[in-house]
Amino acid sequence: MSAARGGAVRTLRVPGRHGYAAEFSPYLPGRLACATAQHYGIAGCGTLLILDQNESGLRLFRSFDWNDGLFDVTWSENNEHILVTCSGDGSLQLWDTARATGPLQVYKEHTQEVYSVDWSQTRCEQLVVSGSWDQTIKLWDPTVGKSLCTFRGHESVIYSTIWSPHIPGCFASASGDQTLRIWDVKTTGVRTVVPAHQAEILSCDWCKYNENLLVTGAVDCSLRGWDLRNVRQPVFELLGHTYAIRRVKFSPFHASVLASCSYDFTVRFWNFSKPDPLLETVEHHTEFTCGLDLSLQSPTQVADCAWDETIKIYDPICLTMPA
Repeated sequence: MSAARGGAVRTLRVPGRHGYAAEFSPYLPGRLACATAQHYGIAGCGTLLILDQNESGLRLFRSFDWNDGLFDVTWSENNEHILVTCSGDGSLQLWDTARATGPLQVYKEHTQEVYSVDWSQTRCEQLVVSGSWDQTIKLWDPTVGKSLCTFRGHESVIYSTIWSPHIPGCFASASGDQTLRIWDVKTTGVRTVVPAHQAEILSCDWCKYNENLLVTGAVDCSLRGWDLRNVRQPVFELLGHTYAIRRVKFSPFHASVLASCSYDFTVRFWNFSKPDPLLETVEHHTEFTCGLDLSLQSPTQVADCAWDETIKIYDPICLTMPA
């Protein structure tokens, strides 16, 4: 299916930079952050790109370079100018978009690549969680120079760490050890271990409308939904991707809609409550599609980025039509 028939696709090409993560600002409509790496993240440096939309497309507002690939980015929930990225050298970086300089702070404790970073969502706290290939998760207060605590238990690379949007101090993680784990900051221990796939799990996300529902995306090409009240079997399974699922995001506007992007170059939109859950397949990248986000301000707008050196913002037709 052709890309974004619901409207024009805004594209920015970034030569020599391969996209890993894209995140809409929770404050400024149309502002997007993108974490990128040179040489597919294997070697070289990284760049954080801050983009704005206008009538003619996407324009680069600001860019920040780091001496290793950047793999994820998250916006502050209490300051519209602040972001955190994570990189291949085991560090996290705190950036201020109001200043065209290097990072305000660097947090260096992980001993291997940091693949995931997320800022807490519940407004009760301002905490950041990071997940690393060193098999640990670290909790950070951005105003403190060192981590508050370290969570251990995963037996392989950690690919994804995501705060619950509902429960203060609760986050989920997904790992190459084939498990989804739920953690509680107050006890610094694991609450639930879900053997979610018989394959590496590259991504997870929380439903915005149900505090017990999460989705996982894995190397086995499947998406699975999990109800934390009974994790013996998934509450849904979505099949259609032909290579590993790199990232999955629930819609902020529709309780049963989610999006996923994959190493099969596609972005797919799903409604798990429908008998035929696949809503749309967008095929506008020519390389691994790694970054994906759904706008908090516009119910129809989606951003993605890929290893083909492009970042795209568009309105897929399935989100522009009545449910």
